[in-house]
Amino acid sequence: MILTDNKILHEMEQGSIVIRPFDRKFLGSNSYDVHLGKHLAVYRTDILDAKVANEVDYFDIPESGLILLPHRLYLGVTEEYTETHAHVPFLEGKSSVGRLGIDIHATAGKGDVGFCNTWTLEISVKQPVRIYPGMPIGQLIYFEISGEVAVPYHAKDSAKYNTRTEKPVGSMMWKNFVK
Repeated sequence: MILTDNKILHEMEQGSIVIRPFDRKFLGSNSYDVHLGKHLAVYRTDILDAKVANEVDYFDIPESGLILLPHRLYLGVTEEYTETHAHVPFLEGKSSVGRLGIDIHATAGKGDVGFCNTWTLEISVKQPVRIYPGMPIGQLIYFEISGEVAVPYHAKDSAKYNTRTEKPVGSMMWKNFVK
């Protein structure tokens, strides 16, 4: 089941959901709008290798905006830091963003119980489009779980994205090859 606005607020009061910064006006009937942080990253090379730590270059989106181009992967980040201790968070794009031809994630829309961080966005565009820091970029939806979680994400030794960050994080797929 998807949590309603009242249930999200209740879970925030209980501490099982954390959203910082939080503003009530961004709480929808069953989701919370998240915003594009000012930091972006792009990979330094055009050919990426799943077995190595591909280097990224960071830059900030100017207040006047930045034009994103097709055929390029941009790593963005949410302004919001979140914690989810008893639910499964899903990050979905907003329809207004999708209607501009902006995809905010390639495959990684689901978080895990115990995920505590900002969200890295895998941004691609269908045609050139200007984006701005702080613009609404997606929405978090929370699902109830059934059963007890043995080891939440933030407590897993194998969790690759636990380090708290305000910048987007490149792929750590290479850690899957380390024995």
